[in-house]
Amino acid sequence: MSDSISRLYQAALACRHDDPSTSRTARLLRSGRSKMAKKLAEEAVEVVIDSMHGDRDAVIKESADLIYNLVVLWVASGIRPEDVWKEMDRRERLLGIAEKVPKKLADDSSRRKIVILEGRRTRKRR
Repeated sequence: MSDSISRLYQAALACRHDDPSTSRTARLLRSGRSKMAKKLAEEAVEVVIDSMHGDRDAVIKESADLIYNLVVLWVASGIRPEDVWKEMDRRERLLGIAEKVPKKLADDSSRRKIVILEGRRTRKRR
């Protein structure tokens, strides 16, 4: 699979200078990271909804869209697939392949601090 993602990354990278009127990837890359992140979130929600409905085929198709949008965001952010693979290797050495790094073990310097802005506090749901 990493080969497929690497090929997708190279294809998205090559589209950076394509005409946005003929290339969806070029159009997305020119839309800015905020728009790309929004598209990524939309695809993730579609995967969640389809999985909750038990629609296997839709989950597969939406997962492909999710990966595409993630890779385009990597291109825009200057992140290479190898950067992600290195992080996955690091985590595997720490905990095993199927585990997410617990927040307690994560390097605190690499995590952004959460700040509550005045006037933006959320109300508790009742």
